Amino acid sequence: MRIDSQQHFTSEFSPSLLAPILKRNRFEGTVVVAKVASVEETRRLLGLAAEFAFIRAVVGWADLESPDVGAVLDEYQRHAKFRGVVWAGGAARGMLELERRDLTLELAAGECVSAIVARHPGLRVAVVCDGTARVPELPAGVWLKLSGLITGRAMQWKAADFQGAVREALARLGPERVMYGSDWPSYLPEGTWKEALAAFTQAIGAQTLEAREHLLGGTARRFYRIGDTEE
Repeated sequence: MRIDSQQHFTSEFSPSLLAPILKRNRFEGTVVVAKVASVEETRRLLGLAAEFAFIRAVVGWADLESPDVGAVLDEYQRHAKFRGVVWAGGAARGMLELERRDLTLELAAGECVSAIVARHPGLRVAVVCDGTARVPELPAGVWLKLSGLITGRAMQWKAADFQGAVREALARLGPERVMYGSDWPSYLPEGTWKEALAAFTQAIGAQTLEAREHLLGGTARRFYRIGDTEE
């Protein structure tokens, strides 16, 4: 199963637009990630996931500093495809709730990853990088999502722009801890979903079939436990 591990939906760019693109490119599913920091946005995405089978997992937003975060996560977890939270606020007390519930946490590169992992060793963490700069050293057990390689530079990118960073990350982490995300539709209309995939495959270069299976779906399936509790 091939999985696009990071994309978003807007009022203009809906699941019905993405579904045929995935089918043409032999991808069986996606992970939709909240781009708006609101509970309402997460509820909307969970509703879409219930409607569209190809949405295999939802990464939502919750205020990890709020004393009410447990109630919010209770609500989200009533949906079988909810998997975790994306967060940009540094260490927060709500991370203990994520760890206790075995939910995932996604952080941008540059966040205090080492400190968070040291405090919450059981928390499943993924760092999201766009390949524009050297991937930081990551603690053991932290996963890497390479997403948005052409976002902000569609039609002007060259694989060489991010090839060094991507290949260094692969060499350090191995394909079992790295996953591909398109970041669709952030680069539209200048770029396309297929061009985002091409940027990634050109950046990783020649890989074994097993490594490609990890990068293009296997790693995402394991990290998000896709298939464990799907409806």
